[in-house]
Amino acid sequence: MDYRHPSPSGISIQVSLSGYSFKVQEGGEVRSSPWLTADRVFTTPEFQRRYGGVDISLLTPKVALVPEAFFDPAHPRDALSDVTVLRDSDAVSHVPVPELGAVLVYSNSLDESLSRILSQTVLTESGASAPVLPEMYYLLKSLPECEDYNKIIASYRDGWLHLVIAQVKSLLLANVFQAADFTTAEYFLFLALKRLQLNPEVSTVCFRTPLTPEGEMSLYRYFKAVVQL
Repeated sequence: MDYRHPSPSGISIQVSLSGYSFKVQEGGEVRSSPWLTADRVFTTPEFQRRYGGVDISLLTPKVALVPEAFFDPAHPRDALSDVTVLRDSDAVSHVPVPELGAVLVYSNSLDESLSRILSQTVLTESGASAPVLPEMYYLLKSLPECEDYNKIIASYRDGWLHLVIAQVKSLLLANVFQAADFTTAEYFLFLALKRLQLNPEVSTVCFRTPLTPEGEMSLYRYFKAVVQL
């Protein structure tokens, strides 16, 4: 598998209901972890120090990308409730994605506490805590890292496929699909490509979440290349 990494030094942590994974970049080198269970968070050596930059993403399916022209900052909940089921207790936030002329509306209310613990534990060199943002935000921000004409970026964990597809600077899709297993996730991936009339055989697929050897080999049967971001 090929690897492409962001230039700034720091740590990037992904969190889901079943645990977490992380990537540390220092001096041009990157150390990546497999998916780890939450009980190991307090014994992870990489979490016992500070970093130049800290990114924490939560793989929440409760997201909606809204064009700036149609976004009402006074009513973000209305925009999100149009595309996902929200409980009365779900807190709703939003973050701008100016390079796409859009706003990402989301809820991190997943009945998990690990992301909040990590935000309070893994600090920047100045002692500041990092906000917990949705995985979809980082997929969108990763589009420039995909050098192909067809830009396909995905994350998969705990029954949810997070998928972004673009061509050059034109965003074609940003969605989350419920998929009980990786085979089902592949089905939604190929269905999206078919509807967008994109050929996987001439495309590279980029994953932010760790892939199992079996998942990687399965993707290689259909795609030109598989890249771990």
